[in-house]
Amino acid sequence: MENRQYFKYPYRLPEMGYSYDALEPYIDALTMEIHYTKHHGGYVNNLNAALEKYPYLHDYYLEDLLMNLSALPLDIAESVRNNGGGHLNHSIWWQILTPGGSKTPTGELLQEINKTFGGFDNFKEQFNKAAMSRFGSGWAWLVLDRFGKLHIISTPNQDNPIMQNLMPIFGIDVWEHSYYLKYQNRRADYLNAVWNVLNWDVIEKRYQEMKKKVLYSIVGG
Repeated sequence: MENRQYFKYPYRLPEMGYSYDALEPYIDALTMEIHYTKHHGGYVNNLNAALEKYPYLHDYYLEDLLMNLSALPLDIAESVRNNGGGHLNHSIWWQILTPGGSKTPTGELLQEINKTFGGFDNFKEQFNKAAMSRFGSGWAWLVLDRFGKLHIISTPNQDNPIMQNLMPIFGIDVWEHSYYLKYQNRRADYLNAVWNVLNWDVIEKRYQEMKKKVLYSIVGG
């Protein structure tokens, strides 16, 4: 995970690295500002508050906590799940929306998408279906399993795929706060718009990072 300093106590917002209006007209500036400062900022503040009284957890990275929720003190486990998941999910979200880069998959990931889903158009259709079928709030994800295979899944609320022993390559936020100001209840319109701003160079880089983790887990390093 890049910029790991953001993922150990005390947690803080990662630098977005671009302006709130950089994704116009597909995602409006006001939504970006509220989403980043209020929603993501709230998750970070709540996560720090939950962990403050448990110093023995401060030296662990967020991934470690989210993969071992059942081992956490009962009074903070749910808060870490929700707020820690929100922090990790949104940190990935801002990263893959970085302006620039390829707007379609390239390289090895494109080959795997073609092999697994029968082409990029089929992949988008299946991904949108997963995002549309998520009832209420949640995310749709492209993930890598521990055998190196791609899957499309959706998760509720702020759950992250690592809670299912899966590695997130990228996700799309389908909480209403991510689109309601511009698209109201038109989730399908929002999803169609988001494909125009995904940075597939960043996503390819994340794919390569997740592949290394697969190899590491298989060889038992």
